[in-house]
Formats: sequence, structure tokens, C-alpha cells
Amino acid sequence: MGTRLKEETEFKPKPMVMIGNRPIIWHIMKTYASYGYNDFVLCLGYKGNVIKEYFYHYEIMANDFQIKLGEKESLKIFHNHSEKDWKITLVDTGEKTLKGARLKRIEKYVDSDYFMVTYGDGVADVDIGKLVEFHQSHGKLATLTGVRPSSRFGELEVEGNQVTEFTEKPQSNEGLINGGFFVFHRKIFDYLELDGNCDLEFGALEKIAKEGQLMVYEHKNFWACMDTYRDMEYLNKLWDNNKADWKVW
Repeated sequence: MGTRLKEETEFKPKPMVMIGNRPIIWHIMKTYASYGYNDFVLCLGYKGNVIKEYFYHYEIMANDFQIKLGEKESLKIFHNHSEKDWKITLVDTGEKTLKGARLKRIEKYVDSDYFMVTYGDGVADVDIGKLVEFHQSHGKLATLTGVRPSSRFGELEVEGNQVTEFTEKPQSNEGLINGGFFVFHRKIFDYLELDGNCDLEFGALEKIAKEGQLMVYEHKNFWACMDTYRDMEYLNKLWDNNKADWKVW
């Protein structure tokens, strides 16, 4: 619901908040598609109809088109986008459903031994190919991507009273946090329930970790989430100035 981004999310779900002229969910999907993964299942909740409408009308909104009034089926679309091979399944998983139950409710749409999951508000230049290779190499049930988020403040290196180096929003030197970009074996569905109170992190991942089945893929480069209005402005500033490190396509 993006309550800390109320200026934007009062009328749209958080994944539809814009970076440039595209919603953040599009940026995330472009990252996966650039590595050849273009079969998507979207777990819809709060104002999910906005996401449905966006993709339902995508061909018209993302392309030039011609229409001849007075004639039935006279729409001609001039394709000029690169998302032609995307397959998107949009699933209503409940407005207030927690993440574990959302995943459980899309189980029937997952037909492979492993699949990937991420949040709808985080962008990164994660090498998806290497992430998948790492997951397949260890044979465990689940992999999460560990990141060190950038500081919200500039970092100063000083000698006496003189600043010797200033770095805007450097990466934190503190421990790793969960940055999403998961890879799961489909056995994870056995740890999930349809009950809307079934969470992913508090419950399933805790249990999997205790069983020694959760691995971390450390991502040392760019990662950021859009949690506040300030975050949105920061990501848009990067995009507008051609400094969007997550743009790997």
C-alpha cells in the first residue's frame, strides 16, 4: 500500500509509482527480461486494477497507433517497444494478504522446478544469470540476494576540520540486509499457506534458514528501494541524469 509514500499511493499501488515515464514495476521486469526471463506472474493486491489496466492497454499506451473512426476493428498499432515477448499473468491475491499467502495463491501458475520472486518496490543491477547459477550450484531450497543499502546521508572523510573526501549516499559498511531477488525451488510452497496471514519472511524463511536451506547471494553493486517520497525523488533524479545503474537493458 506504500503508506509512507501517501502522496503517490493514495490513488495507485506502490509498484505503479513512476520512475521517468514508466512505473517501477516495469523497471524491475525489464531487469529480468534483459537476462531472458520474461514469463511474469504479478501478485496483485491494493488497487490491483490499476496494474491490470496498465498492462491491458500497454500496446496502445507504449506504441504509436492509428485508428479510423466509424469502422469496426480499425486500430493499427505501430510496434516500437521491446517488450513483445513478455507473458504476464495477473492474479488477484487479496488486498491485505501477506506475502507468503500471495505466493501460495499463484502456485498453480508456476510450472518449473525453480522460480524467482522479488518485491515490487526495489531496483538493482543484480546479474540475474549469476544469481540463478549460484542457486543451482548449492542445491538448497532458497536463495535471497543480500545487499548493503546506500546511506541516506553523504559520507565525509576528514582530517582535522578539513573534508578530504565527500561521497553522496555511499553504500553502507554495515551487515547485509534482504534485498529480495529470490530464487526458490517449488518445494517452498510446502512452507506456505493460503491463509492471508501467512507471511514469507516471518515464518517460512525463518524455518527454512533454521533447516539450513537458505543461502545468500551477495550483491555488492547498486540496490535501492522506493520506500518514501524522498526515495522516489532520488531514483527519478538518477534516471533523469542517466545515472540509473539498474538500467542493464
